[in-house]
Amino acid sequence: MFPLTDEPEAVYAKGRVVWVADLGGKVVAGPLTIDRSRPYHREWLVGFEGYHDRTAVDGWHDLFLVAAADTLSPPGEDEVYLHELAGFSVENGAGEPLGVVTAVEELPTGLMLEVQGPKREFLLPYRKEFVTRVERAARRLVVEVPDGLIE
Repeated sequence: MFPLTDEPEAVYAKGRVVWVADLGGKVVAGPLTIDRSRPYHREWLVGFEGYHDRTAVDGWHDLFLVAAADTLSPPGEDEVYLHELAGFSVENGAGEPLGVVTAVEELPTGLMLEVQGPKREFLLPYRKEFVTRVERAARRLVVEVPDGLIE
């Protein structure tokens, strides 16, 4: 499986309890306990207690392993879980409010924040050059908006 984490060795550790979920977040299998794991090129091979034959999990292609957030390492400074971004206030560097995040879109070019501004909605790339500070506890993003984006 392809890891969507910076800490695959911790997330796929022996004894971790996980679930299998679809793109919509609906749990389709589990709970499962990880029995063994190891890196394999850019991916990871993961085995589960009670599943000793690969054919037993073949139907899980194109699905995700998920774990309870409280069992994972908390986000670091200036980090946030993507599902938390909806509702964050968006301000410029001077502290002026620009809007509220209403959705996060995963596009081929990267993550885009859908922001409802005072006059209209706009999309803002979730990249370091635009999102200059993440204040998770305050549920606030400080951004540098490209010229002409919200006028």
